[in-house]
Amino acid sequence: MEWAMAELLHNPEVLSKAKLELEQLVGRGNPIEESDITRLPYLQAVVKETFRLHPAVPLLIARKVSEDVEIASFTVPKGGQVFVNVWAIGRDENTWDNPHSFIPERFLGSDISYKGQNFELIPFGGGRRICPGLPLAIRMLHLMLGSLINSFDWKLEDGNMDMEEKFGLTIQKAQPLRVVPVAI
Repeated sequence: MEWAMAELLHNPEVLSKAKLELEQLVGRGNPIEESDITRLPYLQAVVKETFRLHPAVPLLIARKVSEDVEIASFTVPKGGQVFVNVWAIGRDENTWDNPHSFIPERFLGSDISYKGQNFELIPFGGGRRICPGLPLAIRMLHLMLGSLINSFDWKLEDGNMDMEEKFGLTIQKAQPLRVVPVAI
């Protein structure tokens, strides 16, 4: 949520497009219902683009290999663990055009999903060990982000925003986002 809001405030043209979509489909200031989410493709694209650039967990423990496996000319021995660098996949220049820019439009009309079938976007992992919290996280993120965008205008508390990341088990903003809601 924090990264999505930070990217929207850092990219005011994207925030304007998201606000316009919400205004046209839900009505400015109206509460967003779960049933509205499927009718909000731009909001969905904003969420996907946030997951691409800022996955909550940068490294996933994918699997322990059951036999020797060769990956990109490197042999992983039987019993070795394979880690997936989700953060690097989201910034791969061979996969994404302009990979370091926040461009939700790249997902409009695209079938790429974060549900584990498309390996270029796997913020929740994939397969049998996909994050069990995915359905709740997705519902809540769309509802909360859409409600925040649709119910208020926002300004930075001190006028500055640092987009630096703080790496650890999760990726956080190095400096927390501090914003003030402005009544619409």
